[in-house]
Amino acid sequence: MDKDEFRRAMRQVAGAVTVVTACTPDGEWRGVTATAVCSLTADPPSVVACINRETWVGQVAPLSGAFCVNILSRTQQDVAETFAGRTALAAGERFNIGAWRTAETGAPVLEGAIAAFDCQLEQAVEFATHVILIGSVRRTLIEAADAEPLVYVAGQFTTTLAAA
Repeated sequence: MDKDEFRRAMRQVAGAVTVVTACTPDGEWRGVTATAVCSLTADPPSVVACINRETWVGQVAPLSGAFCVNILSRTQQDVAETFAGRTALAAGERFNIGAWRTAETGAPVLEGAIAAFDCQLEQAVEFATHVILIGSVRRTLIEAADAEPLVYVAGQFTTTLAAA
């Protein structure tokens, strides 16, 4: 299988843009932009986030026991770019972009996100380059349900809503 061909094909699959966050055992916040996130079950409410093991969140979340999935709106592209590593900000400095607070589990939650899922980590499964985080949702936060969602497809950020 040609990995480059696979990547080119997968770039055509639109994904909701999220920032998955966690807190280190020392209390430092970490986050990463991710599109490989989805619901797992409604009963009990749970989500799955697939994160590269080399990222801070990929290393921290399995140790912290909690993570938060923040669903971004079109107006939060700067947050997505920052946590995707497209700026000079690193580690905890990235939380200077956007307004953040601590969720019940201790993970950072983005104020004004379309929604956020504050999760207790139930299982972390390592597969190849990634860790699959399975989380029980402890609290769902809905702050901007009417906002245009930020989507990533064909190598760029966009929205799902067509121009009028």
